[in-house]
Amino acid sequence: MKILKNIAYLSLVIILASCSSVGSELNNDKLKPIYITEKVNFDTDDPAIWIHPTDASKSIIIGTDKDTNGGLFAFDITGKIVNKVPNLKRPNNVDLRYGFVLNGQNIDIAALTERETNKVKLYRLPELKEVGEFSVFDGEQQRSPMGISLYKNPETQEIYAIVGRKTGPSGSYLWQYKLVEKEGKITGELVRKFGNFNGGKEIESIAVDDALGYIYYSDEGFAVHQYYADPNKGNDELLLFGKGDFKEDIEGISIYPTSEKTGYILVSNQQANTFNVYLRENPAKGRIAEIPVSTLESDGSDVSAVNLNAQFPKGIFVAMTNGKVFHIYDWRDLEAKINSTK
Repeated sequence: MKILKNIAYLSLVIILASCSSVGSELNNDKLKPIYITEKVNFDTDDPAIWIHPTDASKSIIIGTDKDTNGGLFAFDITGKIVNKVPNLKRPNNVDLRYGFVLNGQNIDIAALTERETNKVKLYRLPELKEVGEFSVFDGEQQRSPMGISLYKNPETQEIYAIVGRKTGPSGSYLWQYKLVEKEGKITGELVRKFGNFNGGKEIESIAVDDALGYIYYSDEGFAVHQYYADPNKGNDELLLFGKGDFKEDIEGISIYPTSEKTGYILVSNQQANTFNVYLRENPAKGRIAEIPVSTLESDGSDVSAVNLNAQFPKGIFVAMTNGKVFHIYDWRDLEAKINSTK
């Protein structure tokens, strides 16, 4: 009997060792960030990457700190805090565009949603100097803005803000505003209401592909929607994709170009701690890869294909994670994962 007990014990040890080995392999399969940003005060939510016009190594990452007394933070590409705007009332998502003409001068701008004031606030980059604000979802009972993405029409050079909210009706969940100058400040003029909603959870993450002219947004418990970004092209939904590809919530959307018309759309599979990858030129083909990352419960993300320096020759991928920080990844590591599935 003692011999049998010893055999059983040894078998259990072997099984546990085997499980430990498998767990280690799975853990090693997760991409590791090159840098982790310094901590914000409360709760990171959404980043955006601004590229310096003459020296890409001096580019910055801006990100929201989502709280009643939150803020907008700027980090260098190694994750060090270099600037911040404090005392914002629950800033949620942020996006940026280049070349808005204000007072006769071309400036780069960031726009964020401030949920507790029902406003979009605008800042000049890289200084983070406030240059305007406007109220959103006026006249609605359901306001509380969350998601935002900017769109610059390549032909007209007009810049728009597409804004989502905590909840809203299907068909007009998102509102689109044209950014204009008024009395030396930037404000927004409503140009359309659109956006189907499945009704399950909420819509937060929004991304725009300026070059191809598409808006994408995450219907969190359902799928990813695609619409035209140009309001003159109508409000018909063009595509619904990703249904069944996610463990639970569908979150941050990032678009990485590999040419003028090709590339990848990365969408956060939040509870699985992975990013699902779709072809930019044909998302209807379905998921082509799933990348395990070290982020936990990632909401927002952004990606750049610009050569920043010798360490990031093909750009960076930045993703929010629990712990009051953002993770900064070398794009080549994600590319290797994608290529390994082909």
